Parts: sequence; structure tokens; C-alpha cells
Amino acid sequence: MRYELYYWPGIQGRGELVRLALEAGGAEYVDVARLPPRQGGGMRALTRVLAAHAAGERPPFALPALRAGRRLIGQTANILAYLGPRLGLVPRAEADRLWVHQLQLTLADFIAETHDTHHPVALSLYYEDQRAEALRRALDFRSHRLGKFLGYFEGVLARAGHGWVVGRRPSYADLSLFQVIAGLRYAFPHAMADCAGRTRRLAELHDRVCALPRVRAYLASPRRLPFSEADIWRRYPELDG
Repeated sequence: MRYELYYWPGIQGRGELVRLALEAGGAEYVDVARLPPRQGGGMRALTRVLAAHAAGERPPFALPALRAGRRLIGQTANILAYLGPRLGLVPRAEADRLWVHQLQLTLADFIAETHDTHHPVALSLYYEDQRAEALRRALDFRSHRLGKFLGYFEGVLARAGHGWVVGRRPSYADLSLFQVIAGLRYAFPHAMADCAGRTRRLAELHDRVCALPRVRAYLASPRRLPFSEADIWRRYPELDG
């Protein structure tokens, strides 16, 4: 199967969770919006495909979206649930697959709360238009929510006992958890340093994912976009306390 990923070309965003799975699973895929127009890519190709599917019966609400054959699949966790068994990134047992999917949905909540530290009022407003509210939201995030989420996933790894969230092999939830930790280290370096003593297993998982041969090659390639202040994880020093 040759997959087509539809996502905005200049940011990692939620599309990066899908990219990591495709890369780690050794899938053949095209990141459509990042292809040059002469190769059938670019923003025009992206909007043209989405407009065509918007007229259909089952259009995606937002990006990322993945074309797999005749299917166009939306929602990050849904895409990963589809890819997981096809790329060897989820165990075979149904209970384990549901557990990985549950963890992915929890990560989606974590990512949304992280994003809302810099956009607590409205997506249509610039950060500078809601800076006072962002300072309050970020303080609450650092004081209460960050430790709660990190503690939960630290406990998941402790109970699993093998360095991955389930079983002895990486799942797509492990890859996404790596991305979340990397993003938090970028956006909240001081807050994450304060949590370091209580998140040893998460730090080890981050490094273990980095060492996976396909992931290591991807991270060193130009396909891996950098973090930036136009993305989910943004480094505004005033929000880091």
C-alpha cells in the first residue's frame, strides 16, 4: 500500500504523529502538501483533494487525513488505529489494541490542553491578543495538568514493565508519547526539568524511540520539520514560569 498523507506543509502538528508511525513502520507514503507542484503536490493539490472529498458522504472534518486505497481516513487516533495492525505497531490481541487506542485518545487530550496554553480564548486570535489569559492558563497547566498527565503515563510504563506501553515492542502510542515529550521539552523546558525526577521512564522511552533505526534516520532527515511558534508546542518563555 502506498499511502498519501494530507497535512499542512510547514508544521509538525498532529500530522507528525501519523508521520512517525509511517516512518517507523517502513511504509511507502507521500506527504502531499510538501511535494513540489510539478510532482502533483503543494497546497493546491491538498485543497483540491479535500474539496473533492468534502462533497462526498464521509469527508474529514479537519487534517490530518490519510488516503489508503479508496479510503480517506480522518482524525489522528483513527488513522493510527487503522495503520497500527498494518504496520506492526500494535499487538494482535483485541484487548491490547483497545488499550493502545485508549492511550492515544488520552494523548490527544494532553496535546489539546498543551495547545490551549497559548490559545486559551480562540484559535482565530493571535497569541498576543490573548497573552494575559495564556499566562493564567499556562500557570494552571504547569501547576496541575502537566504533572497529572505525565504521572499517568509514567505509571503506565511502570506497570507495563518492558519499556513500552504494552508488550515488548513499540506501538504507535509509544511513538506519539515520544513526540509529546519532545514537544513539551521544547515548549516548557523549565517545567519539564522540574518533573525530571518523577518521569524517568518517560525519558527512557523518549530515548528508546529515538534509537529505533527508522525513527533515527527520519529524525536526521529533512523530512522531520523543526518545532516552531506556529505549531502546537510553542516556546514562549513567559508561559514556562
